Amino acid sequence: MAPRAVALAALAAALALLDASLSFHNVWPTPAIGWRGELSVELAGLLLILAAWRWRSDHPVAAGRVRLLAVVWLLLVIGHYADVTTPALYGRDINVYWDVRYMPDVAAMITTAVPPWITIAVLVALAIVVAALYAIFRWALGRVVAAMDDRHVRAGAAIAAAAMILLFVAQQVTDRAPAVPRFATPVVTAYARQARLVAGAMGASMTLAPSPPMDGDLALARGADVFLVFIEAYGAVAFERADIAPRLVAARAVLDAAVRDTGRRAVSTFVDSPTFGGSSWLAHISLMSGVEVRDPETNARLMTEHRDTVVTDFARRGYRTVALMPGLRQRWPEGAFYGFDDVYVAARLDYRGPEFGWFAIPDQFTLAKFDTLELDRAPRPNLFVFYPTISTHFPFSPTPPYQPAWHRIFDAHPWDGPDVIRAYAQQPDWTHFAPGYVDAVAYTYETLAGYLRKHAGRDIVFVILGDHQPAAAVSGEGASWSVPVHVVASRPAILDRLLARGFHTGLVPARPALCRMHALLPILLDALGNRQSSAPSSAAGRGRAVYPF
Repeated sequence: MAPRAVALAALAAALALLDASLSFHNVWPTPAIGWRGELSVELAGLLLILAAWRWRSDHPVAAGRVRLLAVVWLLLVIGHYADVTTPALYGRDINVYWDVRYMPDVAAMITTAVPPWITIAVLVALAIVVAALYAIFRWALGRVVAAMDDRHVRAGAAIAAAAMILLFVAQQVTDRAPAVPRFATPVVTAYARQARLVAGAMGASMTLAPSPPMDGDLALARGADVFLVFIEAYGAVAFERADIAPRLVAARAVLDAAVRDTGRRAVSTFVDSPTFGGSSWLAHISLMSGVEVRDPETNARLMTEHRDTVVTDFARRGYRTVALMPGLRQRWPEGAFYGFDDVYVAARLDYRGPEFGWFAIPDQFTLAKFDTLELDRAPRPNLFVFYPTISTHFPFSPTPPYQPAWHRIFDAHPWDGPDVIRAYAQQPDWTHFAPGYVDAVAYTYETLAGYLRKHAGRDIVFVILGDHQPAAAVSGEGASWSVPVHVVASRPAILDRLLARGFHTGLVPARPALCRMHALLPILLDALGNRQSSAPSSAAGRGRAVYPF
């Protein structure tokens, strides 16, 4: 083959590679990518710039500038990958300003739960991939730069690039422009969006909404322990997605039987969470403060204020308020905002059995240990317990075995060997998470059922709800932000008030969603007693947090 033909073939390959690198799409619901034949307007802009540069200069583009250009191109590709993959995996767009702040916590969680050799292997693999991509882009850009020395190639590239840019602009401003060829969303717009988010976050001065009244007497709950249980990633898909809901019917029936057999009743509804696929703390603070918190900025600002919360409300009525936090392995200054009397973190629970998932501690152990620490003590005041579970946390597998003999959960070997082997055999399927999700939710149902039977004679009010839908890899495209809410109690007056406000009998909630999550708080407080006023409260909280940001 003639040298010119070889050069043209190399140029064509380089252009195809560079175009695909900024126009690929996500293969939902995986981290994989695919190309659909779209064009990159950034590539057209690059060709036009290179052609203009070569026309104005007699000297070729220096090798150092080609290397710099390869670095810039690599950053564009990384940005494009994050932009198209994050919504598929998490159900929301990336927000660099806030998400990067949580990377140390995520890294700490991964390094704690994953063997060091796997972490090192992943980091090495990522370094190799980045180096390989840089080398590939440097080669491709080198071929394009070298081709600009040929004035015929340069003229053809400039004409084609100008036509592409004009067509792209026309498609944005009028419906009469040809729809083919199709263009990928420019990566620079993703970076511009992130810049706007950063500027908005740093310069925002929004006024926070007032808190709802926190002046209820909690008379209908007097004498009972009240549990607020947030089940991690427990979303409406557990009732509405075709490949998940039918497989949870039997497990839910176990919980329903435990409710009825222990002389209790259940009522349920849906509410809309302020978050999707993650950021559970936004759901926690929205419900517990009665103020809708949909982003970390509002979260941080709210916790700098003196506010009443459901915790301070119960404390004023003589309750001992406890946060049961098995997933917490680091400092938690947010606890000062809520005003808990005590916080049980992972270290205080002192779990020494087999580890399951990223947070290690099975939910059943957490509840059993809490009994020994608080519930079984006498005499004691009534308890208000905030408990975010962790056994349904992504990636859901392996799921802990359920131990019917609760006293065995503290043994050196809490489960029989075959049970642990079967559990560890259920490793995450990174292309299909639904089976692992079903197993994890079924385990939670069985654990709650066992806990109800274990405390058949105790007066307990359970408020059980999801914090958010599972990530889009489980929930699917276009899923709602709804989560189920169940209230389980043996006090008819409380349940009847909830039925009058729109709840439904049983453990199966019905559409439409009752309200947004923050609006659920006054409904619950009304159900638990009488409130003296309807005016919003704004302050009078017991604590002030020093937020880590």
